[in-house]
Amino acid sequence: MTTLPQISGAGATDPAELAQEVVRFAGPSGTIDLAVLDAVLRAWSPNTRRAFRSDLTLWDDWCRRQRIDPAKAGAVDVAAWIRALAGTDPSAEEIRATATIERYLVNVGWAYRMAGFADPTAAPLVKLEKKAARKALGVRQRQARAIRFKGDIADFDSPASGVCLAHLLKACRRDLLGLRDEALLRTAYDSAARRSELVAIDIVHVDGPDGQGAGTLFFPDSKTDQEGEGAYAYLSPATMKSIARWRDGAHIDRGALFRRVETHFDGSVAGVGREALHPNSITLIYRRLIRAAHAKKLLGSMSEAELERWVAAVSSHSIRVGVAQDNFAADESLPAIMQAYRWRDPRTVMRYGAKLAAKSGASARMAARLSAESSSARPGEEDSHN
Repeated sequence: MTTLPQISGAGATDPAELAQEVVRFAGPSGTIDLAVLDAVLRAWSPNTRRAFRSDLTLWDDWCRRQRIDPAKAGAVDVAAWIRALAGTDPSAEEIRATATIERYLVNVGWAYRMAGFADPTAAPLVKLEKKAARKALGVRQRQARAIRFKGDIADFDSPASGVCLAHLLKACRRDLLGLRDEALLRTAYDSAARRSELVAIDIVHVDGPDGQGAGTLFFPDSKTDQEGEGAYAYLSPATMKSIARWRDGAHIDRGALFRRVETHFDGSVAGVGREALHPNSITLIYRRLIRAAHAKKLLGSMSEAELERWVAAVSSHSIRVGVAQDNFAADESLPAIMQAYRWRDPRTVMRYGAKLAAKSGASARMAARLSAESSSARPGEEDSHN
């Protein structure tokens, strides 16, 4: 009988529960490497543990449907799974993005190694199938549509345009739900926080205001802070005031800052919950506020069809993408952006700014210059050179 490492904790990402998952996966034929299992599960963040459990379940379900024993699956079976996920084989599987398939294989590979089995995901055949999937699907990831502070504008002094933070703030209700939404939006923009970071904010993590009314937000851990060093983010005076109004209105003295606001059937506020918001609720809040801004005619002449396209493209990452684009528009350097908003991979930040760069790069400047020269030419001058 396998004796599992003693790891404390509870919940869906409890390391002890994941250890049991690996034991079930290994079955009687496996030989659990307890040292690796213990070290890996303690080293992983809650988000990584959650992804591992989810991906292992997907692989197990697919194997069962194919009448394959996961413990005995080989490279041929993994290759077939990749083709199903990439849509290159007729299958009932939902087509996944290249990056998602890569993540599945990494986690499934870890499960085999922890269970003491040969890792079929490391076989040459699987590497070739991954390459074929990248070719078929492309490697560009679908990017959440950006929510910038004033929208897609070139000059920060210009009025706000379309779906933007300024209009979502105006769309917030004048009750407890609105106070929560405003504080959430402002905190998300100032800190460029990921959804997991937003919902994990505790009252003790917010420090200030200082003499100028600003504050700081401490992140004890995050997706890119595997060592648990923590990081700080700046909170503007306007954000600190909105947090204070929300806390006073909801009587929050301790615990989670952002909580569920319960409403009656007619939409009126019934009360404030005690637990932190679920990470999935962040996207839903952004989408609700976009619809509210549209209903209040804040988004200009946007059609219903364009509204639905916007809502579908928005995610909990949209403000973080917008923050990156606003910083690029303000000519902030890449290292400064990465340091301020806790990015580790410069390629990610550059991808967020790619669309903006196209509008302000050399080709855009050249086109603007030629357009200006053309418009200043005398009538008929162009024809004289033909």
